[in-house]
Amino acid sequence: MNRWIAAACCLMMAASAGAQERKRRIAVVNFDYSTVHTYVASIFNTDVDIGKGVADLLVDKLVATGQYEVYERKALERIMAEQNFSNSDRANPATAAKLGQLIGVDAIVLGSITQFGRDDKTTEVGAIGRVTGRYGITGVGKKSSKAIVAISARIVNVDTAQIMITASGTGESSRSGTALLGSGGGQSTSGGGYYDMTSRNFASTLIGEAVNKAAEATARQLDASAGRLSVRTIVLEGLVADSSNGILILNIGRRAGLKVGDKLAVSRPGREIKDPATGRVIRRITDQLGDVTITEVDDLSATGKFTGSGEPKVGDIVKSPEK
Repeated sequence: MNRWIAAACCLMMAASAGAQERKRRIAVVNFDYSTVHTYVASIFNTDVDIGKGVADLLVDKLVATGQYEVYERKALERIMAEQNFSNSDRANPATAAKLGQLIGVDAIVLGSITQFGRDDKTTEVGAIGRVTGRYGITGVGKKSSKAIVAISARIVNVDTAQIMITASGTGESSRSGTALLGSGGGQSTSGGGYYDMTSRNFASTLIGEAVNKAAEATARQLDASAGRLSVRTIVLEGLVADSSNGILILNIGRRAGLKVGDKLAVSRPGREIKDPATGRVIRRITDQLGDVTITEVDDLSATGKFTGSGEPKVGDIVKSPEK
């Protein structure tokens, strides 16, 4: 009986390991913040892209929980720039779906920031009617301030542009004082109107605490819905661009959906079989050479180690193995 129990446990562990290998691959685009644009400008005294900051923060939380395989943000931003992905596209499921197909993910996460600011429960005390500090927060004196942030997220199927999952999160933070950014303001900004919301400095501020709570609530809902997403069958196909001492360089990379650890079959085109009646090619005969396991990958190329009986050369075909 013990042997049967042990065998069952092994099968369950194997099934669990297999499930972990089939993580859903997602990418998170910058959130739309047009609804709260005026409030953002009043808090930071300038236009700050809080949509990018919230997306970065959400990615950090999703990576930490490990339910998804998340597409690297810097690589995504380069592709968005090349594809002229504008601010107006941030909430567009159709455009997001096209982007997702381009980078080979299962789904795209897009969203909106619907509330971002303060909600004070008491009146100002000792207000002198002038703007204090660099962030345009009016009034001085003893006062309790509350920061409220609300965000909504949608997971879009990249094949149909259909919204599959929705999630939302609200965060609140209260303390004495009048500044939403407190002593943390102004130390995490960088060029291009971007504010690093993943920094500890920002997280310690009143508005930072609210943003973190909203992002955590949203991430929990997205994690809980991971099983509802289907894993796309992506067939990778490219060519050997260089071959030297068993190390191959391929002409496909991260943008095609390739990642470190992937294994592709290596083959060489052979004869073409044509229909004698029409002359149309009905089959191509290929010679199987072996496999290549990817060890390095960038946007447009990949490096891998070849194993097999053949001798790969430039122009040979690399392709996802048939299941």
